[in-house]
Amino acid sequence: MALESDQLVFDFVIVGAGTSGCLLANRLSADPTKRVLLLEAGGKDNYHWVHIPVGYLYCINNPRTDWRFKTESEAGLNGRSLLYPRGRILGGCSSINGMIYMRGQARDYDQWANVTGENEWSWSACLEDFKSHEDNYRLDGRSAAGGEGDLHAGGGEWRVEKQRLNWEILDAFAKAANEAGIPATDDFTSGDNTGTGYFEVNQRSGWRWNTSKAFLRPVKNRPNLEIWTQSQVEDLSLAPDDSGQMRCDGATLKRAGVLTKVTAREEVILSAGAIGSPQILQLSGIGDGSHLQSCGVEVRHTLAGVGKNLQDHLQLRTIYRVEGVKTLNELASTLVGKARIGLEYALTRSGPMSMAPSQLGIFTKSNEAREHANIQFHVQPLSLESFGQPLHPWPGITASVCNLNPTSRGTVLIKSSRAGDAPEIAPNYLATDEDRQVAADSIRVVRRITERAALSQYQPQEVKPGPDYASDQDLARAAGDIGTTIFHPVGTAKMGRADDHSAVVDSHLRVHGVNGLRVVDASVMPTITSGNTNSPTLMIAEKAARCIAAGV
Repeated sequence: MALESDQLVFDFVIVGAGTSGCLLANRLSADPTKRVLLLEAGGKDNYHWVHIPVGYLYCINNPRTDWRFKTESEAGLNGRSLLYPRGRILGGCSSINGMIYMRGQARDYDQWANVTGENEWSWSACLEDFKSHEDNYRLDGRSAAGGEGDLHAGGGEWRVEKQRLNWEILDAFAKAANEAGIPATDDFTSGDNTGTGYFEVNQRSGWRWNTSKAFLRPVKNRPNLEIWTQSQVEDLSLAPDDSGQMRCDGATLKRAGVLTKVTAREEVILSAGAIGSPQILQLSGIGDGSHLQSCGVEVRHTLAGVGKNLQDHLQLRTIYRVEGVKTLNELASTLVGKARIGLEYALTRSGPMSMAPSQLGIFTKSNEAREHANIQFHVQPLSLESFGQPLHPWPGITASVCNLNPTSRGTVLIKSSRAGDAPEIAPNYLATDEDRQVAADSIRVVRRITERAALSQYQPQEVKPGPDYASDQDLARAAGDIGTTIFHPVGTAKMGRADDHSAVVDSHLRVHGVNGLRVVDASVMPTITSGNTNSPTLMIAEKAARCIAAGV
């Protein structure tokens, strides 16, 4: 163990330089009197495929950029196990994700306010935190007075732009959705995301805009900020304080193979994500006592909710073969086509290499009995059997649809006392009758859209799951075959009142019963947001930074 020195004492130690950690490092180091250490288990974001939008294909399941987790075999997925990508690089998941800018629905945050008893988590309050770092193309060259300024902001670090390409087949799919009664929208972030439109993305001029670029690069030379890569936390330092209350005052980490202890005078902040944060808590002896003991970990503080309440969006990848229209399947099938795609990006930063994984979005109800839009489509001008497999040799599209508000709950639990061992990840997809019904209904909504006149000239033919699946039971079973994660795990260190025995943190994200320790990432969400989760995680970090600066 390295000896402690003044160089290893900081005011704040942030564990994880992902989406939330990068923003926190920026905000907390703005006070020159505070020394801030940001720790990242992975490396720098200097890999070219991080920055070219289509490069997510080469970052997922790549040990240079991804933890390469896998789920347990899932009963709801008919025994399948899934790859479970999580960013292991500066910028975290913002360096390998789909770049879609999404906030969720107002009802999501109003529900959080009800759970915590704090209006600070209501939609109106959270909207201000979204705007505080937003740089939306809508406000380029003008002030944010009125209109757009009520919903959006310019000049912040987090760039939001339109996508730089279009596809005839996606335009037709959008028209078919309109014909099916789903209206057009040009903004999914107003608080009610019902509608059909193209996703906006976190890109700048055709390049991925991750949180490392946005929040770290402008401040990396601050003398009071240190950024350590290749530094994986083994456990947290815990001891009773003078009052007998448990306190966290630092962490032990392995940096370039050497064990080092760092001390935090004020706080340790876990921003390691919905998998990493509960794992570190459990390795440090914070969690369900019986489970910790079974793994050979000394119980330091019992919090039964650690690693529980895992929620994720399961996308059902329905595939259709089409005719008489270009899809990426044909464009990328030859060397000449690939060369044209590369040249277009080199010259204009547009075309397929600038693509987010999904371009067209639709939010609607799985059936009319629903009170709000509860399913989301990610529609793509391509098709393949599964991630990492080649595109189909025929023109195809994928209409992925997910349940925005799943009722199934899973777990993230350590398997041993060793930090190098991946935890057991069990999302427990499709475990409830409601989720299975939504899955069946969702596939029927896809069919309703593809049967509309706007798509008829392209003769869409259902390949997956296949038209023979018709009953609720058959469609739920088919959902287990075609379902996969859309990379949105949340909830494993959920916030809630002290009398909620499943809650891990309070409304200010302080760990219940442990002074000097917060969790600031997607794991604190009590319920999953209705859409992509990256920007809501930034909002959480913005709110936490204000709490920390205010001393609460």
